[in-house]
Amino acid sequence: MDNLSLIIEALLFSSSRPLNEKEIMSAFDLRSPPSSREIKEALKAIEEKYSGNSIELVKVASGYRLRIRQEYSSWVAKLWEAKPQKYSRALLETLALIAYRQPITRGEIEEVRGVSVSSQIIRTLLDRSWIKVVGHRDVPGRPALFSTTKDFLDDLNLSKLSDLPELPEIQNIPEDAQIPLLSESASSNSK
Repeated sequence: MDNLSLIIEALLFSSSRPLNEKEIMSAFDLRSPPSSREIKEALKAIEEKYSGNSIELVKVASGYRLRIRQEYSSWVAKLWEAKPQKYSRALLETLALIAYRQPITRGEIEEVRGVSVSSQIIRTLLDRSWIKVVGHRDVPGRPALFSTTKDFLDDLNLSKLSDLPELPEIQNIPEDAQIPLLSESASSNSK
C-alpha cells in the first residue's frame, strides 16, 4: 500500500464520521493535491487490505468509513458500557413510513398507522437527525413534509434509500427493537 493509502487510512481511522472524497482531498497541500482517480485507487487499496479482516471499508451516504465487521460486533460491544438505544414500535413504524413514503406529512403517517403520532416521536427523530422538514404540503394548514437525512442512511450503514430492505422483509418489527447506532455501538470507527 502506498503513502497516499496510508494517509487516507489514517484520516478515516481518526474521523468520527464518514469522509467524502472532497474532505479527504482537503487534508492535502493545495499546491499538489491527489486527483480524484488517485483517491479512488487508494480507497480501493484500503478496501483490499482489509478484505478478510475484522475491519472493513464501507461507503455510506456521506462518504467512506472504516468499521468493525458486523460479525465481530458482539465481542466489541462488551467493551462499551452504553447499551444501544431502544426505540418503541410506534417510533420505528413512523420512521419506516417516512423512509419508504417520503416526503410524507404527519397526517398521512397517522392515516396509515390509524393512530396519532406523538410529538415526542417526531422530536426524537428530528433530534437524532434522522428526519428533516423538506417543505410544506400546499393544503390548508400547510403541514410539514418529512424526509430522511444522510445521517439516517449513515447510521444504518446505507449508501442510498434503495438499499433499504423490501417491505415484506420488515413486517415483524419487535415491540422494543434495538437499533445500534454507529455513534453508540461497537460498529463505530476504531480509534
